[in-house]
Amino acid sequence: MKIASYLSDDGTPATAVVQEDALIDLNSCGLPGDMMDLLRSGIDVAAIRSALKNGRMLPLEDSTLLAPVPNPGKVLAIGLNYRDHVEESGMEAPKHQVWFNKQHNCITGPYSPINLPSVSPMLDYEAELCVVIGRTCKHVPRERATEVIAGYCCGNDVSVRDWQLRAQTFQIGKSFDTHGPIGPYLVTPDEVGDPHALELRCLVNGEERQHSNTRHLIFDCYDAIAHLTQAFTLDAGDVLFMGTPSGVGAAMKPPSWLVEGDVVRVEIEKLGYIENTVVPETADTVIG
Repeated sequence: MKIASYLSDDGTPATAVVQEDALIDLNSCGLPGDMMDLLRSGIDVAAIRSALKNGRMLPLEDSTLLAPVPNPGKVLAIGLNYRDHVEESGMEAPKHQVWFNKQHNCITGPYSPINLPSVSPMLDYEAELCVVIGRTCKHVPRERATEVIAGYCCGNDVSVRDWQLRAQTFQIGKSFDTHGPIGPYLVTPDEVGDPHALELRCLVNGEERQHSNTRHLIFDCYDAIAHLTQAFTLDAGDVLFMGTPSGVGAAMKPPSWLVEGDVVRVEIEKLGYIENTVVPETADTVIG
């Protein structure tokens, strides 16, 4: 099942099931109209399907899709998680999982613009599989990790490389506003099957830059959940970025940074695609 967040007529986020070229609004089916509420109540695919016959249908092409989880709690990303990316980075393969935070403000919609920062030209892309957590969980063994996954989506771990490398945490350089597009919708595990057998591509202006398969993850989705929940609780709506393969702009010779007008497309098998255009940041002071 594909579950989207979209912009409702009153300008607030709403949830819907995607069926071919239409959205079926979940609130009109008597189901939670907010993605976080839906996740916290538990996504029962069979129950949702049963309720859809009473739902209001909207043309998909006339709808504005938002990030599937517009306001996630935690946004976590793992670094150096494909061997070919480790090699192009000139680093050693990690012995342990290497995680960093992306601030929730970075999250943006699947077709929304991404900002070229006013403070740096070193803007880069990273095509990634994202995992959306569906249940509050702690100390989850690997063999039970599937129980806490609500679904999967495409993601782009947009990175400002000079800011990223100023600190070992990577946090600021990975957290600029709009630098976490995800979507186009949440695809539930029953429709995805094995998340570790998905083709993944990134194209910039139609040119393929990255092409891999999630079977090449060093630490897979289940490893990630088992590892993170040894340290802290994961909550419904948390988003995990699972790392990027080789082909990033920083590794090209010379580096190929994103510039104004570039269109970055991330495609993942069974999950659809996101496509974002680079626009100059408006560097106006905002207070309050």
